[in-house]
Amino acid sequence: MNRIFAALVLPLVLGTQALAQGDPAASYPDKPIKIIVSVPAGGGVDTVTRFYAEKLRQRWGQTVVVENRGGAAGNIAAEFVSSAPPDGYTLMASQPSPITTNKFLYKKLNFDPDALVPVAIMSQIANVLLVRPDFPAKTAEEFLAYAKANPGKLNYASQGTGTTSHLTTELFETRTGVKMTHVPYKGTAPALNDLIGSQVDFIFMELASAYELHEGKKARILAVATKKRIPELPDIPTMEEAGIKDFVSGTWNAISAPPKTPPAIVKKINAAIMEIAQSPELKAHFARVHLATVPADPAQAASFIKDETKLWGEVIKAAGVQPE
Repeated sequence: MNRIFAALVLPLVLGTQALAQGDPAASYPDKPIKIIVSVPAGGGVDTVTRFYAEKLRQRWGQTVVVENRGGAAGNIAAEFVSSAPPDGYTLMASQPSPITTNKFLYKKLNFDPDALVPVAIMSQIANVLLVRPDFPAKTAEEFLAYAKANPGKLNYASQGTGTTSHLTTELFETRTGVKMTHVPYKGTAPALNDLIGSQVDFIFMELASAYELHEGKKARILAVATKKRIPELPDIPTMEEAGIKDFVSGTWNAISAPPKTPPAIVKKINAAIMEIAQSPELKAHFARVHLATVPADPAQAASFIKDETKLWGEVIKAAGVQPE
């Protein structure tokens, strides 16, 4: 009887082992995973990543460590992950810059952004046109008319050269033909402080940072850089409604893997992240902080990143921004 049982079971065991050997994702994950975050602790990418990391830990029963390696617009984290083993146990969570625009903004990178493997887009958030509280224009149409009537006189804040806030204004200048003065800051807080104090005229800023200022009447949102109006601000028009066609700008957070990570592992991580993204808990959390999910498989994520790279690369070249 034991011989018969063994004869029946042994092929199944051997078949399972062969399958596992042929499919690197079959046993994944069987040890702790490390997610390298490209910004310091507390930033937008960091908080989103930690939410997903906890849910992945619960789902997989494995420790998911979040480690912050901020600096150089994400290049430090990207360089580290690029040299990590391509086994799915070291991942990068980042803003767009290290995987899209940095190759246009830095003369030399110690990694190849195009070699990093797109895994998933964790979140996306709209950019909005935010003006100082006493700015004379009260609507987006009035803002556009005022900018055209006063070329070179408006100054705008950004979180730094090459950031989304800077490049979105460069896109605005390209689409409208209006030139303005750039005032770069080292981060969001000092830029918004000077906007509130009316030291600068406006900034293109992500909704999460702008919403509370708008509601508290410390600054005013005149338009949203989305294809459609957003639920939180139903009375605020899109930039296209204000007269600028094809003006869409947002920021997002992505998960990337080291070069040559097997597609089966990438697919397995993506599937878990997408399931978490559709959970009622995450949707409720994102609604509170004005974030949106981006349903995308690895191929769609790669296509999205490629399109973003092309768009903002063209903006950088048109603006004449010189690499550092």
